[in-house]
Formats: sequence, C-alpha cells, structure tokens
Amino acid sequence: MADQVILDSNLSLIYDMGMDINGKPIEKRKSYNNVKTAATPDQLLQVAQAIASLQTETLTLVERSDTHQLTV
Repeated sequence: MADQVILDSNLSLIYDMGMDINGKPIEKRKSYNNVKTAATPDQLLQVAQAIASLQTETLTLVERSDTHQLTV
C-alpha cells in the first residue's frame, strides 16, 4: 500500500477587484509559501481572514495547495 507525506503547503487568497470594461470579474491572487503542513483548515481560514482584514479589497476565496511525496 502506498503512503504519502506532505512536503510543502501554500496558501492563496483571492480578492475581488471589481469588473473590467467587458463586465468580467477581476481577481487578484496573493500567495504565501512555506505554510506549516500541520495547519488545520480552520487555522488557515483564521489566518486568511486576519490578513484580509488589513486589505481594502473583498476576500472571495481561500485555497490551499499541498505537495505530497508518495512512497511504496
């Protein structure tokens, strides 16, 4: 059976920047690398909300990206 180990974790905050001239939404992404791999989703959401409270734009989405190593 294969095992997996989390090697790295990144957090991305996506902000609503309004609409372009064609009416399409404009988004801005801010990424944070080297996030603790043991951080829970609740902890990451709290951090994202704290960071977003310092911004003038509206936070629309929070994403976590993990890199895993698979071993047999």
